[in-house]
Amino acid sequence: MNTIALDAKTISPAPTPPPVTTRWSACDQWPPETAQDSWPSPDTVSVDHLITENDDPVDNIFSEKQQRLLTNSLYASWTGPGQGRTFLTMANVGLFYALHSPPIVPDVLVSLDVQMPADVWKKAKRSYLVGEYGKPPELVIEIVSNQEGEEDGRKFQLYAQAKVPYYVIFDPINELEKGVLRVHQRRGNRYVELQDHYLSQVGLGVTLWEGRFEDKYETWLRFCDKAGHLLLTGAEQFQQERQAKELVLSRLTRERQDKERERQDKELAQFQRDQLAATLRSLGINPEELLKG
Repeated sequence: MNTIALDAKTISPAPTPPPVTTRWSACDQWPPETAQDSWPSPDTVSVDHLITENDDPVDNIFSEKQQRLLTNSLYASWTGPGQGRTFLTMANVGLFYALHSPPIVPDVLVSLDVQMPADVWKKAKRSYLVGEYGKPPELVIEIVSNQEGEEDGRKFQLYAQAKVPYYVIFDPINELEKGVLRVHQRRGNRYVELQDHYLSQVGLGVTLWEGRFEDKYETWLRFCDKAGHLLLTGAEQFQQERQAKELVLSRLTRERQDKERERQDKELAQFQRDQLAATLRSLGINPEELLKG
């Protein structure tokens, strides 16, 4: 995992209240086993009726950049949860958790122990179908743009029904007035808000970071390791490597300059000694005899 100390700062989220254990208690009224458990075998069911894309522009500029920042840093810096385990991360891709229900479209999702399909053009491979992957993603992230996205309402129910373990809400301008960053974990059929923003079942943390991404200086949501070190994008890795090379070159240059100054100082001292010896000889004095005396 690559990390970097960037010329910006990581922001500690505001203290969150103790976990709320009554979030969406209506979930208790749902059947205890839904979503992927009721999905038929992919080989025996048609998915032709599913609308996997509609080409409608749905995101603003900030959200588009934020999505790329998150997915880019994972693919550039994260090797997965360990022991050769794989992962997928996607942005703005439909999550189909039940065969005859419309998809949820998280801004970002992360799923462990799955791989990119060989043929992403097949209908069943174009989106994240729980029945195809055999499990829901471990993490979904919603970026709040307004009060119409239902990130703090209906989506709590839908993600809980889809059995997604972690649900993160990033509200950059605190549109919902409940905090900029909130992290929730599914326990039973409810989501509980966490004070610790390290997602132990995923092996990743999330944090707020104030800095420049591409051409925009903002407060961004970033992935981090357990110690809080940011996961780098490809561009940040390149920047880090370039800075490291520049530091090495600067050190080598200083060492060469120090050696050159030392050489010049020695030559100057020898020249001065030779000049003094020549002057003494012109006066009939043997400098070697003076040294012996």
